[in-house]
Amino acid sequence: MGSILSNSPRANKASKSAVVKTHSSVDAAIRAQVTAAEAGRVFSPVDFTSLGSRAAVDKVLSRLTASGELRRIARGLYDRPYTHALLGPLLPAADEIARALAGKASLRLQPSGAYAANLLGLSEQVPLKLVFLTDGASRTVQVANQLITLKHTTPRNMATAGRISGLVIQALRYLKQPNIDVQILARLRQRLSNEDMSVLLTDAPLAPVWIADIMRSIAKVED
Repeated sequence: MGSILSNSPRANKASKSAVVKTHSSVDAAIRAQVTAAEAGRVFSPVDFTSLGSRAAVDKVLSRLTASGELRRIARGLYDRPYTHALLGPLLPAADEIARALAGKASLRLQPSGAYAANLLGLSEQVPLKLVFLTDGASRTVQVANQLITLKHTTPRNMATAGRISGLVIQALRYLKQPNIDVQILARLRQRLSNEDMSVLLTDAPLAPVWIADIMRSIAKVED
């Protein structure tokens, strides 16, 4: 008898109603999260996995993209568009894209290479390839003319991730020891605060020996 009841028009109607209600709640939850985010925030479907099935999430993201509330910037990546009064629509910040690309599984990200040097003002040119070290999976995505790469690395290289010392270590590693001159040291001293200097001293033992010596030199402390 249970089988007959489950196939009745009334049972089917109730089942369809439940599905519609579920889709509606997923839609409302995702829309609320997107609306609450600042312009320039980047999302991936992974951000919404707790709210519904992947198929349901993808449908909502598709609708939000069609309405202009979201913009698809790469496969599986969407941003809440930011439009400058004079410059028009702008791309989201690289670290926002990297965060979304890493997903919830990645614990930390660390800018490296030419990008790290640029962030510290040691290079004026913004590289077309931005590399972030991570303890998560390696991934690459192209957004407009920029290539953003997440590169899996060792725990030692991530020991200072997210701190000013991590940025300095990666920038100096990119510039290479023979190219570190008094001008670079002066730029770093000018850019870093007293608190930053203290972090460099604390984290110096975590850096390669030649970089640790430079970090102590920047902070004007000798062994």
